[in-house]
Amino acid sequence: MAPPFAPQADSLSQAGRAALAFIFVTVLVDAIGFGIILPVLPQLIMQLTGVGIDQAAGYGGWLGFVYALMQFFCAPVLGNLSDRFGRRPVLLFALLALGIDYVIMGAAPRIAWLFAGRMISGIAGASFTPAYAYVADVSEPSRRAQSFGLLGAAFGLGFILGPAIGGLLGGFGARAPFFCAGALALANTGFGYLALPESLPAERRRPFHWSRANPLGTMRHIRRYPAVAWMLAAIFAWQLGHQVLPSTWAYYTISRFHWSSAEVGYSLAFVGALMALAQGVLTRVLIPSLGGERRAALLGMAGALLAYLGYALVPQGWMMYCVSLLTFVFALVYPSLNALVSQQTPADAQGELQGAVASLYSLSAIVGPPLMTQIFGYFSSERAPVYLPGAAFLAAAALTLVCAALFVSAQRRAPQPLPAGD
Repeated sequence: MAPPFAPQADSLSQAGRAALAFIFVTVLVDAIGFGIILPVLPQLIMQLTGVGIDQAAGYGGWLGFVYALMQFFCAPVLGNLSDRFGRRPVLLFALLALGIDYVIMGAAPRIAWLFAGRMISGIAGASFTPAYAYVADVSEPSRRAQSFGLLGAAFGLGFILGPAIGGLLGGFGARAPFFCAGALALANTGFGYLALPESLPAERRRPFHWSRANPLGTMRHIRRYPAVAWMLAAIFAWQLGHQVLPSTWAYYTISRFHWSSAEVGYSLAFVGALMALAQGVLTRVLIPSLGGERRAALLGMAGALLAYLGYALVPQGWMMYCVSLLTFVFALVYPSLNALVSQQTPADAQGELQGAVASLYSLSAIVGPPLMTQIFGYFSSERAPVYLPGAAFLAAAALTLVCAALFVSAQRRAPQPLPAGD
C-alpha cells in the first residue's frame, strides 16, 4: 500500500514535500533548543553544586541517565499510540512537554530541579519516534535513507545555530539559554498545531495494546521480522558509542584545551555544519553512488573509527576541527541503518519500529552518559594511573568495531525488503 503522500500525483507529491518540510523544521527547532544548552550546562551544574569540572561531568552523566530512562519507557508508548491515533497529536504532545522542561531547568534553584526537568524531557524526547514514523509514512521505501538523512541534516543545522546561540547567550548567565530553548519549543508546538497535517489515514491504523507498548513487548514483536534483531543490535552499539560526543565533548575540551563556553559552542556549531551538509546533501549523492545503504554504512563506520581515535589522541585543540571533517562520512551510518531496518518492517508497524529504535537509543543513553563521563572523570583525575581524558573516545572506537561486526552478521541474514502489510 502506498503512503498517503506517495508521489502518484502532483498534488500528493506537493503535500508530501510540504509535510516533510514541516517535520524538518520541527526537528530543526528541537535540535536548536537542545544545542543551546550544551555549552552552558557544565557551568550551571557547577553553580548549583559548587563542584569542579571533573565532578560536574558526573552530574551531567546522571542527568543524561534520567532523561534516557524516561525515554526508554515512553518511546514505545508514543510509537504505538501514533500507530493507533496518528502521528500529529502524539508529536504535538511531546513538543509541548519539551518546552515545559526547558523552563523548569532554567528556573532551577537546586540540582534536583534539573533532574525533574530531565524526567519531563525524557518523555518529550520520544517525539522523534512519531517524527521518524511520519517520514516513513510519506516516503517511498527506496528513498527513506535520503529522507532520514534530511532529518539528520535538521539535527546538524540545529547544532550549527544552537551551540553558537548558547555560547553567546551564556554571556548573560547560564540560565538564559534554557529560557530561550523553552520559548522555541513552545512556539514550535503552536506552529505545529496550526500547520501539521496527519500522515497516517484511519484505515492504516491498528489497535493499541499495552503488551506491545513497552520495550520488551515491542522487541518481542519486532523479532518476528528476519534480520531486524541483528540490525537493532548494530544500531544499539552504534548509538552507545555515539553517546561520547554529547556527553563528554564540553567537559573534555574545557578540561584538556581550556576552552571557554563560547569556544565549546563554536566547535559544536562547526560539527553541526558538517553534519547538516553531510546528511542533507551528501547522503543523497553518496548513498546511491556507493551502491546503496550497506556500503554507505560500512564506509561511515570506518570514518567514525578514525574520528574517535583522532579526538582521543590529538595534542592541540585546533586539531579537533580537522578530525571533525570525518563527519562527512560517519554521518552516513544512522540514516543507512535506519533505512535498512525500515525496509524489513511492514508499513503498519513503522511507528512500532521507530519506537523500538528510539528505545534502543534511550537504552544507549541510559548506559552511555554515565559510562562515558565516568571514564572521562576517572582518567582526568589524580586517581588515574595515567592522565588520558580521551579514554572515553577510545571506548567509542571499540563500540564502533562491535557495531560493524553485528551489521555484517545482520546482512548475511537479511531477506528482500518486506511488502506493506503485516
